Amino acid sequence: MKLASYNNGRRDGQLMLVSKDLSKTVAVPAIAHTMQELLDAWQLLQPQLSELYDALNDGLIDNAIDFDESKCLSPLPRAYQWADGSAYVNHVELVRKARGAQMPETFWTDPLVYQGGSDCFIAPKADIPLGSEEWGIDFESEIAIITDDVPMGVSTENAEKHIKLLMLVNDVSLRNLIPGELAKGFGFYQAKPSSSFSPVAVTPDELGARWEDSKVHLPLITHLNRKLFGQPNAGVDMTFNFSQLVSHVAMTRPLGAGAIIGSGTISNYDRSAGSSCLAETRMLETIADGKPSTSFMKFGDRVRIEMLDDNNKTIFGSIDQQIVEYKA
Repeated sequence: MKLASYNNGRRDGQLMLVSKDLSKTVAVPAIAHTMQELLDAWQLLQPQLSELYDALNDGLIDNAIDFDESKCLSPLPRAYQWADGSAYVNHVELVRKARGAQMPETFWTDPLVYQGGSDCFIAPKADIPLGSEEWGIDFESEIAIITDDVPMGVSTENAEKHIKLLMLVNDVSLRNLIPGELAKGFGFYQAKPSSSFSPVAVTPDELGARWEDSKVHLPLITHLNRKLFGQPNAGVDMTFNFSQLVSHVAMTRPLGAGAIIGSGTISNYDRSAGSSCLAETRMLETIADGKPSTSFMKFGDRVRIEMLDDNNKTIFGSIDQQIVEYKA
């Protein structure tokens, strides 16, 4: 099943059911008005939506309209919880190596997670307004999952059944603000502005065999200024799968329906497929040449993030955004 949230002038948008090929869509107010309303009652409402989804794909919905990604907000325009992990530990290892820092062994056994701002996500086709190029503007191409209600202390074995939807992420990072914030010993805040998510969220079964062991086994494709930047495989070198991340995040607290958990930057040990953020490319340059040669993003730069199925068809639609100067 594929779902989206159209911009209807309200904060949480209008829940839309989207056909498998992303060609048609229909509002479902008789079932749920918003994505959060659906997630709050997933067990009750999902079977009704699934039946309607089959009819939509079979061309049997008379009031279906053409699907338009430009009308989409992030699937959850705001959420009660946004916890982003760093499941690709080779990426963390690389970043630390470039600055001459040793990586603690616990990083391989205990996931890194930070709590991001979730009150205002950016639409997938909207500009990203930022105050200064000096902040070190970077994209991070990731995958995220959305859960239903997760009990505190859920085991890894039981966590996967709570994963209801998947989507893509652009986790914007301001690299030059990170060192100062981390030096305070209290984590990210200003260095992590609003994130963006793909136009469409999909149930795991939509990925077929490409969803295995709580991982997505497909390349995540990033273009920077319309040039291919990287396409590492999201299922390769993922140290902690999504079930492990859910279990970790819920260790000391329950998660409410609609909680979003991110994978962190997709990264492979085999660097031939490129990277999913500028920071990693700069670190590789630093290790090879002693200094980076790739600059961070400037106003006017554009990033596009997408994932294709085995038939080269888009699964989630694309995040396609331009960096612009914010003017109060």
